[in-house]
Amino acid sequence: MLETIRSRLIQIPVGLKRTIIASCDVLLVLLALCATLFILDHPLWPASDALLILFGITAALTVPALSAQRLYKAIIRFIGAEMHAKVLRGVAVIALCVAATAFLLQFTNSRSSLVIGLVFWTFASYLLGGVRVLMRALISEANGSGERVAIYGAGEAGRRLAAAVANSHELHPVLFVDDDPKLQGRLVAGIPVTDAAGLVELIAKERIQRILLALPSTSRHRRQQILMALEPLAVQVQTVPDIGDLVTGKARLDELRDVGVADILGRDPVAPVARLLDACIRGKCVMVTGAGGSIGSELCRQIIELGSTRLVLFEVSELALYQIERELRERIREHRLEVELIALLGSVNNRGRLRQVVQGFGVQTIYHAAAYKHVPIVEFNMAEGVRNNVIGTWHAAEAAAEAGVENFVLVSTDKAVRPTNVMGATKRVAELVLQGMTRRGTHTRFCMVRFGNVLESSGSVVPLFREQIRRGGPVTVTDPDVIRYFMTIPEAAQLVLQAGAMGQGGEVFVLDMGEPVRIAELARRMIQLMGLTVRDRDCPDGDIAIRFTGLRPGEKLYEELLIGGDVGATDHPKILCAHEGNLPWPRIQDALNTLMVAADDGDCDAIRRVLLDIVQGYQPIDRQIADLSWQHRPAVSPEPVVEAKIGVA
Repeated sequence: MLETIRSRLIQIPVGLKRTIIASCDVLLVLLALCATLFILDHPLWPASDALLILFGITAALTVPALSAQRLYKAIIRFIGAEMHAKVLRGVAVIALCVAATAFLLQFTNSRSSLVIGLVFWTFASYLLGGVRVLMRALISEANGSGERVAIYGAGEAGRRLAAAVANSHELHPVLFVDDDPKLQGRLVAGIPVTDAAGLVELIAKERIQRILLALPSTSRHRRQQILMALEPLAVQVQTVPDIGDLVTGKARLDELRDVGVADILGRDPVAPVARLLDACIRGKCVMVTGAGGSIGSELCRQIIELGSTRLVLFEVSELALYQIERELRERIREHRLEVELIALLGSVNNRGRLRQVVQGFGVQTIYHAAAYKHVPIVEFNMAEGVRNNVIGTWHAAEAAAEAGVENFVLVSTDKAVRPTNVMGATKRVAELVLQGMTRRGTHTRFCMVRFGNVLESSGSVVPLFREQIRRGGPVTVTDPDVIRYFMTIPEAAQLVLQAGAMGQGGEVFVLDMGEPVRIAELARRMIQLMGLTVRDRDCPDGDIAIRFTGLRPGEKLYEELLIGGDVGATDHPKILCAHEGNLPWPRIQDALNTLMVAADDGDCDAIRRVLLDIVQGYQPIDRQIADLSWQHRPAVSPEPVVEAKIGVA
């Protein structure tokens, strides 16, 4: 019944709604005037001319006085405290006119006129405000069949969120939670406010099924504390976007999201030093290899905002290139940026193509993000991993040196430190290549940036866990004791950009990433914050199980950022410069030539020997080479094929 009433009310045309509300206001104001005169013992019958004029003027003034307060622009189901203030101001104008009219018509003396005005103002305010509150309650009650939610944060964002979800058929806000004692126990937008301590009882009492965090400007550390307190409540927790996304227009307040893993981890992003961000970009031609990848695409997004005159996107995947080019062109158009965008297909294994692009477009800075990064995949495709990560980096660096590129920054990984897998070993060789070329002598400043796992990047555990939870589990974790460092994609990109400005040649830059995270605990917290329980020995009837699958080929329990302990400070308080041993260029060049031949031949045994020889601390977990092609190679080499020569008559 209530839902039918609500639907019909909402479907009434806006113009007709305003006419109906205005007519009701006139009737209510006249009713208030009648009540006032009755209370003050003024006769209403038989009606005198003065009385009729008083009623006529009051009726005529009602709509203009309330319209001046923009009351007919407000949407009933979204009204709050500001509506009551407008009603009081509008009715005060009418009351003054009523008092003045009564006095001028000699209906009463001046003192009695003021009394009439005051009593009328009281009655009319209660009637007009009360009817609006009643209508809002009717609509809200009719909408109360939706999922009952509590909103954490009764500030401006919380009030706006409550107004937004109040119109939803799916959600029904019944409670505010706020840490401010001044708000606790009060009503905000008609919704009671409580503290977090009483939330456990209220969730059961109010049948709350979801908690919405309306804390867009709160620090990550504080949000982590709140989330830890909410975890045991077995309700889904969602959040509004960060204040930065709201300000820039990237997101709307009512775009609810699952709690980001960055909030779960609780580490506030490391703020960049502004002068370092654009030092290698502003007014320059910049090239990004692997421009369509997780890090490469974020680098491109930031570069176009930092004053580059030309950005060259170099990408081997046609689809990835199409997607990032389309996104960047739309950003350039929206923000009216003056940057030329060049989208090019190409592989870093094609040295001629690299040389042509770098020289032809006058590239001054290169961010080399093109690489194979997934540990098991590279372990199973050893030769291709070497070809892309090592030989590709060598080709890109040589092209940069030949063209006189000013800055070359390699995106590296913590897995390059004492690696146990081929991917980490190839990235360490890529670092050695740049260090060797620096020792050889070059005008190009080569440097490397090493960081840990990047949240929400392709292939990372977070999207995988989220997908597994939505499917009903199980959530797969390799080992109960595996730990990792994490950082956000924008944070990683900013680190790369700043490192280019600080590099003098051959440095390895690392970010102080705080404490590492236990992956099993991350999985457990993600399950609980999606309103589910973990199925284990203590809770055999839980919703989602965590299944341990064992370490994958080449994977180790923990990662490191530094090979040695020799680190120095930089212009950024959270970025360190590692001073690590390297090899002379002739030895590096011999290793590169051997690796290139071995990769062409698919000789994984030769590749492993080279990696063991030049990569400090490389200790493959498995003695057997995991490369799938190597394991299925023919037992006996086939006879060479003799091609027939075609003669020319």
